[in-house]
Amino acid sequence: MKILISGICGFAGSTLARGLLDNVSNREIVGLDNLSRAGSQVNVEPLRKRGITVRHADLRCASDLESLPHVDWIIDAAANPSVLAGIDGTTSSRQLIEHNLYGTVNLLEVAKRRHAGFTLLSTSRVYSVKALSDIPVIVSDSAFAPDLAVRLPDGVSARGIAENFSTASPISLYGASKLASECLALEYGEAFEFPVWINRCGVLAGAGQFGHAEQGIFSFWINSYLRRQPLRYIGFDGGGHQCRDCFHPRDLLPLLEKQFETRESEKPRIVNLGGGSENAMSLAQLGKWCEARFESHQVASEATPRPFDVPWLVMDSRLAEKIWDWRPTIKLEAILEEIAQHAQAHPHWLELSSAL
Repeated sequence: MKILISGICGFAGSTLARGLLDNVSNREIVGLDNLSRAGSQVNVEPLRKRGITVRHADLRCASDLESLPHVDWIIDAAANPSVLAGIDGTTSSRQLIEHNLYGTVNLLEVAKRRHAGFTLLSTSRVYSVKALSDIPVIVSDSAFAPDLAVRLPDGVSARGIAENFSTASPISLYGASKLASECLALEYGEAFEFPVWINRCGVLAGAGQFGHAEQGIFSFWINSYLRRQPLRYIGFDGGGHQCRDCFHPRDLLPLLEKQFETRESEKPRIVNLGGGSENAMSLAQLGKWCEARFESHQVASEATPRPFDVPWLVMDSRLAEKIWDWRPTIKLEAILEEIAQHAQAHPHWLELSSAL
């Protein structure tokens, strides 16, 4: 099998490429990346040393994809993953849509021509910001959690957010670009008869993740805490109670292998993937973990919220467990320790990778 991975020099793409080769050593993997993200360059040579073909290509430019060899499956792992992209005054809204939506369309055209399978790595941020913000929450052990004493909205439980939760606007330009990509991927697959699977991923985390607050909060926080960089609990009560779950991209590998082998199926095409409530942590809890792991570091507080921040977003992956027998296996503590060890071994990681 020959597999094409877009965004192969990013954290998720590079981790998946190595893992897929670990699973089947004689696989052919071709990767595309425009290397626009700071830090992505460090992954080029290690991937090539594994025998992976890494091409410098811009997915926004259809002609960059014209000379691609035949591939059997495409994994779309390329995106600008910040909910503030396009509105923060430093990034272009047009470029966000070009990267995240038009790039996916160009890859879908490749899948159509090659009749290749297609897996889209989507995001938990396709869910409605307003609906997420309206979930009744309480503070428990320094973290927001849904208030189980009242009726919760459809698609919400103590296990997290399910696939039937609202995707109504506003969801951010980033979320809208991914939701539109999901819709087009499903339509392409139906119209041109190739398999499409959409994996809505929660926060991915692990060693080697680029350290930016909007794109890798666990890596950013641990690296910043270790280096005594300024940190703030922003918004809500200013106490750092906002809570997210995370999982390691290596846990995607068993699911991808099953999806490769399932071209025709009545299985649901969209599933949530996340660490769930067992792998969830608030910023305040992460701060306490860092204090125990490193020396104490003062974290500031700012009550003014930022756009698109939500108090609690944990992914309910029970549908993936039911239809794919999928569940995360790497525990939160192991993920945090992996990041910490990488941070200690790479003292300039923030400087290398944090710029947009």
